[in-house]
Amino acid sequence: MLAIVIPYYKIDFFEETIRSLAHQTCLDFKVYIGDDASENSPVHILSKYQQLLEITYHKFERNLGNTSLTRHWDRCIALSKQETWIMLLGDDDYISSNYIEQWYKHLPRFEVKTNVVRFASYDLYQQSGKLSKFCTHPSWELSTEAFWRKCIYDTRSSLSEYIFTRSSYMKFGFYNYDLAWCSDDRAWLEFSEGLPIYTINDSFAVIRISDKSITGQNTNLLRKSNVKILFYKFLLSNYIKLYSKDQISLLKGRLENTIRGNRQLTYREWLFLLRIHLKYLSAKELKKFGKRTLKHF
Repeated sequence: MLAIVIPYYKIDFFEETIRSLAHQTCLDFKVYIGDDASENSPVHILSKYQQLLEITYHKFERNLGNTSLTRHWDRCIALSKQETWIMLLGDDDYISSNYIEQWYKHLPRFEVKTNVVRFASYDLYQQSGKLSKFCTHPSWELSTEAFWRKCIYDTRSSLSEYIFTRSSYMKFGFYNYDLAWCSDDRAWLEFSEGLPIYTINDSFAVIRISDKSITGQNTNLLRKSNVKILFYKFLLSNYIKLYSKDQISLLKGRLENTIRGNRQLTYREWLFLLRIHLKYLSAKELKKFGKRTLKHF
């Protein structure tokens, strides 16, 4: 029924990840670990828990995550069998002991009503050792609204706190953005196929933020920013009709400001933004856009 897939590379906090699985009050799941040609073998850690967990471990000969993290996710998922539901768990994150128990407890409520399930979460700031505020969500929420709340910093979202159907993954896959930045945000929009996301707030994932995690690193800010440009273009091209005029204005502004923060607008980008103004936004905003355009030429 449930496959927990771990794309492994970093050993630093990996035992805490595996220990959280071994301590589950319900062990009705299978674990698949894809080693991205790491220099640090986790075999000695896995041997401690092989009596408790049903683990499939495979070490790939070639590192792939350095060039395409989503492609590494794909080959890790390919290790799994035909489980209906899949969870991608980061090799430095962990989950509460009742995570899987609550999953099965809630299953009858959402099984045929959604493709995407998420859990409550904490962020763990490794440097200080402090936990963030406990983050919960509405029981049912459209993916477009969930992303909107993330966009206005009313919530947060990370890959490890989601479980999704194999069928939705096979249909859409994870888009190959650089660093896999925004790949999960796009996945929940696509995987959900217009159905609401179901949330389990009775258990939680802990997402570790450190200088070893992509989220916690500051050396890749330009790469992340370039991905945001691509993602906002995708969002506004495909989901704009699901947002209000005020929401479109903010999302359009995020795209424009991100581009201008990096470089000049291209002609195609200017035309894309102009069309949004003409179709969805006010004459006043169009006039301001025109002034900004003249200022930057």
